[in-house]
Amino acid sequence: MADIEQTARNGQGGRSVPYDLDAYLDRIGWKGGRRADLATLRGVHLAHALSLPFENLDPVQGAAPSLAPADLMAKMVHGRRGGYCYEHNTLLRLALEALGFRVSPLAGRVVVGAETPESRPRTHAMLRVEVAGEPQPWLADVGFGAVGALLLPVPLVTGTEFEGAGRRHRLVRLPHEGPLELWELQAYAADSGGWSGQYAFTQEPFAPADFEVFNWFVGTHPRSPFTRRPYLQRTTADRHLSLDGARFTETFADGTVAERTLTDESEARRLAVEEFGIDVPEGLTLLG
Repeated sequence: MADIEQTARNGQGGRSVPYDLDAYLDRIGWKGGRRADLATLRGVHLAHALSLPFENLDPVQGAAPSLAPADLMAKMVHGRRGGYCYEHNTLLRLALEALGFRVSPLAGRVVVGAETPESRPRTHAMLRVEVAGEPQPWLADVGFGAVGALLLPVPLVTGTEFEGAGRRHRLVRLPHEGPLELWELQAYAADSGGWSGQYAFTQEPFAPADFEVFNWFVGTHPRSPFTRRPYLQRTTADRHLSLDGARFTETFADGTVAERTLTDESEARRLAVEEFGIDVPEGLTLLG
């Protein structure tokens, strides 16, 4: 068994659980190779994106989620829960490092709805992954939590469009005054026929301590969107599901969208379990 010797109390009877690569790969259903090559990176990334849901139920309950490896294992691998960007990309980073990849955590500014990238703080986590034999590093991100999020990693190059599992992305460089190049990940929206920015970032690596601060702020600040209402996302092979407060949305592979407003708490909890694969914590009300 491939373990990383990091443990933490997981709150379930005080049991201590190490990070376990085998259990993680089993949870996401990855049966492919374990070499630190491009095929493994792409396969593990897609398997993770299609297996583990995005959710913010811990912040809604007033607490920033733990980023300790053992707690992530207990919650997202051994439990029927998901997480948001810090949890998802920490879990993916641990797996990639255990597989032999060289990984640098990055922090970005979400630009959706922003006037300029600088008007937003760096609150999104993503990963820079080096692959032996590849001329450039790759951007990996399984934690954006949107219908246009990456399903497959993309190389850190400009001037090229990338199609991955039915979604189109590209990277562009933005002008700015800093010493490092500023990159923006853009997604193609079929309904509008145009490109829109998702987040902007530099390739400066960030330390786990930085993400502890980001995580505490995003997970506890009263103005954070993640502390205000439940936000669930899940991507499957043929559709994307979203529960934003009481609004349940299904986006199908052909681009059609079905949306309705939930009024019954029992139905919302049933959808969380059956459609999103999330066991809602006791005492939490999804519909407020």
